[in-house]
Amino acid sequence: MAKAKYKYNERIQGWSTLVWDGTYTKTGEKHRKALVSKKSSADLEKQVAEFKAQLKNGGALNYSGMTFPQYAQKWFEISKATSEINTQRMYRTTIKYFDCLYDVRISDVRHSHLQMVINNNADHPKTCKNIETTFRQIIRSAVRDKLLPRNALEDICSDITLPKYVKPSKRPLNETEKEAFLKAELSPMKQAFVSILYACGLRRGEALALTRFDFNWERNEVSINKVIVFDGNNPVLKPYPKSERGVRTIPIPAAMAPRIKPYVESCDGYLFHGRDSEMMTETSFRRMWASIITSMNMAAGYNPQAKKFKGEKPIKDLTCHIFRHNYCTELCYKVPQISTKKIAQLLGDTEKMVLDVYSHIVDSKENVVETINEALGM
Repeated sequence: MAKAKYKYNERIQGWSTLVWDGTYTKTGEKHRKALVSKKSSADLEKQVAEFKAQLKNGGALNYSGMTFPQYAQKWFEISKATSEINTQRMYRTTIKYFDCLYDVRISDVRHSHLQMVINNNADHPKTCKNIETTFRQIIRSAVRDKLLPRNALEDICSDITLPKYVKPSKRPLNETEKEAFLKAELSPMKQAFVSILYACGLRRGEALALTRFDFNWERNEVSINKVIVFDGNNPVLKPYPKSERGVRTIPIPAAMAPRIKPYVESCDGYLFHGRDSEMMTETSFRRMWASIITSMNMAAGYNPQAKKFKGEKPIKDLTCHIFRHNYCTELCYKVPQISTKKIAQLLGDTEKMVLDVYSHIVDSKENVVETINEALGM
């Protein structure tokens, strides 16, 4: 005979247990609901299973009694369950800023609450924009759940004052960095990685997902059709790139092929991997990138012992995306030999992005005074 899962409680003359109801107490602990059966342990077990199933679908919760952070957490779990990993990470991080509203019920949230959260984080304009966007989505969901009136979205989210956000300016490689990456003493894997970034303008995740079978050395080209993203420290292979435009084939410059081909042909699986893992973890990547930067600094003449460059490293803020922006910039210098549409195809990005880069290049070359004198001179 099977052993009963729950013990009989003499005091209540029945079987009972506590089940998490999906909400949290003010101290951050899980709030639990008591379930009771006067029939049997098996009946209580059935109740628990039904409660958990309802909870999973959002049907067992008393939404009106939830605080704003509790509702935000449940909204995230239900509405963003199928979102991309990076998108989930952004929302998961953003809703933590709502913890200061721990005593505000979802039905009582007001315009001043959103503005307060914004003000609390005014030193981080980009974070504030994410907060405003996420808050708006949560309010829209609460309206659909009939926890707030129809006009709540406009009343709560309109006329919010946000700190001014200035998008960081992008830059290509400088001459020191170009020279250093070519001179740096790097292992075959590191040399191949940085050379692929330079020669093909790939996103970090696209480069990390490459295998030897993505290369066609008869045509000197590489095919991009997948990407690796990090879920925490763990690498996750997505069998598709960032967008449909991301599926593309990129020529490998003849001058860079010798820096890439020998290592590629020596690999069996993924080109870039950890010491004991098939794919590279985020920690392994950070270590590899830090090592690349150190080697480039040494190639640029930096010597901490001799305190050259007055103790300042010549290469400090270099990222994978700077290599990608450099690829775009160098190709834009070749317009009209190559069209902005073709550059966008090679990058797997929009032509608008390329035109923005190209317009900056044109602006930097313009001599407005000389042109006006020539055009309007008598």
